[in-house]
Amino acid sequence: QVQLVESGGGLVQPGGSLRLSCAASGRTFSSYSMGWFRQAPGKEREFVAALSWSGGNTYLANSVKGRFTISRDNAKSTVYLQMNSLKPEDTAVYYCAADILPDSPRLRSGVAPYWGQGTQVTVSS
Repeated sequence: QVQLVESGGGLVQPGGSLRLSCAASGRTFSSYSMGWFRQAPGKEREFVAALSWSGGNTYLANSVKGRFTISRDNAKSTVYLQMNSLKPEDTAVYYCAADILPDSPRLRSGVAPYWGQGTQVTVSS
């Protein structure tokens, strides 16, 4: 069983930055694919970013390329989402997800066995 706890959300002005963290429990974190999704009010959940167990393969949604970076620290069992140049349309609840597969296509499609509770990101002046 894996438990995921997100943190780092908040209110930020357009053009600002935030770094989200997702701390995972479990001994095998280093073998899991990890990802970030978001859901804005009235919209479906959408993929934001993912990376493989080693961090060697990273994937980003087109809407965040050049602005967001995903990384992981396996020693700390934590995955990060660095968000720069934030826009109002980035406002959403951001969720962390994990899959036992080391580089998981299904996770990138939103199918994952483990999810966090979410953290709110609001981009507004």
